[in-house]
Amino acid sequence: MIQALKEKHVSKIALFYDLVFVYMISKTTEIIHHIHHGMVSPVTFGLFAIIVLIFISSWIVQTIFTNRYGKSSWSDIFFYFLDMMILLFMSNSFDSNNLKEMRVLFVSAGLLSLTLATHYLITYFQVKNKIDKKITITYFKFLIIRAICLFIGGTLDNMVGFLVAIAGLLLSWIMPSLMKNYTLKHPIIFSHFLERLNLLIIIIFGETIIGTADYFRPQTLSIYSIFIFIIVAGLFLAYVLQFDWLINEDQKDDTGNLLIYLHYFIIFGISLLTVSLKFIHEEEANSIFAVSCLYCGMLLTYLGLLIASHYNKKIYPLKLKTVLIFLLTVLFGYGICIYNSSFEVITITTCLVVIVNSAYLSKLALSGRKNINI
Repeated sequence: MIQALKEKHVSKIALFYDLVFVYMISKTTEIIHHIHHGMVSPVTFGLFAIIVLIFISSWIVQTIFTNRYGKSSWSDIFFYFLDMMILLFMSNSFDSNNLKEMRVLFVSAGLLSLTLATHYLITYFQVKNKIDKKITITYFKFLIIRAICLFIGGTLDNMVGFLVAIAGLLLSWIMPSLMKNYTLKHPIIFSHFLERLNLLIIIIFGETIIGTADYFRPQTLSIYSIFIFIIVAGLFLAYVLQFDWLINEDQKDDTGNLLIYLHYFIIFGISLLTVSLKFIHEEEANSIFAVSCLYCGMLLTYLGLLIASHYNKKIYPLKLKTVLIFLLTVLFGYGICIYNSSFEVITITTCLVVIVNSAYLSKLALSGRKNINI
């Protein structure tokens, strides 16, 4: 087994690379901003999920590579800049309601997969250890298969091609779990990977903040604007408490797979929260749909945080009490908002739900530091 380094700093190039995702998140969430007949259609939600999967899975592959093999070499920098240009084009290559327009996205995503595969192939010839050679060549093969599937999806431009592309995406999504036997022998640098994910989530929360800016105009500012901000800030505080206070960053022999998958819940949850905070104030939006989006987003975010407790310090074990508090507060808030779906009731109720859960996590974190069991 190859021992992972205990510490690795996030490079400036990696942070520069993340800037592309600021634009990507903005463009992607636009897909589910538009409502028809009071709600967003299932097809639009499906396209949104596919596009997020393409972008985030590509980001994760790049980040995992940097975590294990990145040295900020000229080769690494070249591939970072090349991928950034492809990602910028990808961000402008899809339409929210036209399935055929996905072909441009699939072709460009296939090109991105090809560049990632090339980077792994170059590294295969550079590394000396047998485990590293196995990891790099396996990633190369998976990424080539994904690229071929995406190219087919973009070239055929029909339902068969679409399904082939989706199959390639699903393969890449489960790829980390399929490689567990190899990656366990060269574990990730957990603290570095966690920091990169934290930065990605901050970017996504940034889009949520931008989405709430309309509530802070001179014409719209009110007490409910403060409640809206508290909802966002409270969820962010819950994320910080879990991943800054409760988590044990000194994880040994970890593949990072669970950390990857639980963040999909959080990413989709925050995205739903972003659009629903606008829906609850729009008269043309179906009130039940808007409330359901809001609480589904909160539930997904909290679910990701609860799963993350697997990595908690020993003094912060996950207890049934914690699960019940989060579940019951969300269900109670959802029930009240469905019964009375006025904007005022929704904002006040949701604000209270978030405050209660964040306060509980704060108490849990502080009590642990004092070695007091709750």
